[in-house]
Amino acid sequence: MVTVKVLGTGCKKCLTLEAKVKEIVSQNNINAVVAKVTDIQELMNYGIMMTPGLVVNEQVKRFGVIHKDDQILKWLKEN
Repeated sequence: MVTVKVLGTGCKKCLTLEAKVKEIVSQNNINAVVAKVTDIQELMNYGIMMTPGLVVNEQVKRFGVIHKDDQILKWLKEN
């Protein structure tokens, strides 16, 4: 099972990324748990400087941008 965390405080980009990840997981039948992390201290623990952040199996993949669907799918499938 893949564990995915969308890091962000609730801004429009964070909500968009969360919805996009959930849609990709659903459309591709990926066995994943998607969680939204909004706690500032927890965000700082991941070392991100901008939101949204994307963490797959405890590895920070990117932050500060909304990623393309094919890149997100690649990250989900490589785990």
